[in-house]
Amino acid sequence: MGVTKEQVESTLTSKLKPSYLEVIDTSGGCGVSFVVEIVSEQFEEKRLLERHRIVNAALEEEMKEIHALSIRKAVTPAQWKQQEEAEKPNAVA
Repeated sequence: MGVTKEQVESTLTSKLKPSYLEVIDTSGGCGVSFVVEIVSEQFEEKRLLERHRIVNAALEEEMKEIHALSIRKAVTPAQWKQQEEAEKPNAVA
């Protein structure tokens, strides 16, 4: 049996202390493929590749059973806030 969405969430929460985390099981429930969006202060001053390595290292045990991990977003809280502001529709004055 594969890894559960809850296992991935629990591990990332305990190791990276995210302010936002979304884990989607894209394997249809068999636990071999996940998409992750994560916001963590631990990504401060890190390049994208380093952020992905941090996520992969946090999931070291789970990665033994996961076949595909897509990290859709790995951003800092400041970057997350900036992205959220950019996505809001412009208010009419």
